[in-house]
Amino acid sequence: MHLILPDVNVPTRVVCGPPGELSDDEFFDFCMANSDLRIERNTKGEVIIVPPAGGESDHRSLDLGAQLLSWSRREKSGTAFGATVCFLLPDRSGLTPDAAWVSSSKMASLPKLTRRRFLPLVPDFVAEVMSPSDRLNDAREKMEQWIANGVGVAWLIDADNETVFAYRPGQPVTEHKAVERLEGEGPLRGFVADFEDIWERL
Repeated sequence: MHLILPDVNVPTRVVCGPPGELSDDEFFDFCMANSDLRIERNTKGEVIIVPPAGGESDHRSLDLGAQLLSWSRREKSGTAFGATVCFLLPDRSGLTPDAAWVSSSKMASLPKLTRRRFLPLVPDFVAEVMSPSDRLNDAREKMEQWIANGVGVAWLIDADNETVFAYRPGQPVTEHKAVERLEGEGPLRGFVADFEDIWERL
């Protein structure tokens, strides 16, 4: 399959045959054949081409991911992931957060060969860092999707407005404005994210 895509700054939906036709293995192979693109899959089985992050957004994602990785290495109770991992969720979507953490017990349930492909599990924590092209309503819908699939804690980071929206199952969304540090809860208990550098612009 060959695709010619226009230059876009918003996600582009590509329907590969009838919705839902691609199996998980075929979706993985499609993504590997187009490894220069960031690709997700929605619940209908449609492939979504996601624009690459700009320098500022990527820097902010890396900052948070580095903090999460450092904490995870100290705690030794789970595994941290960055912006290129894809999780295959119960609703058949395949989503890529900007940062994520998965408990050791969940990782242990996957055979080693499976861990080399897209992960068929629900992460315990995800974070999404908004890009200038992101619309808040769309970003919020994605966070609700993470929670609906079983994620324990999810953070939506609107760095331009220095705001973190924290999501937990069955609880109202909490808004943290101009916060310098934010403590994790639930599966992320013990993690403290420093947002001072994340709020700084390049």
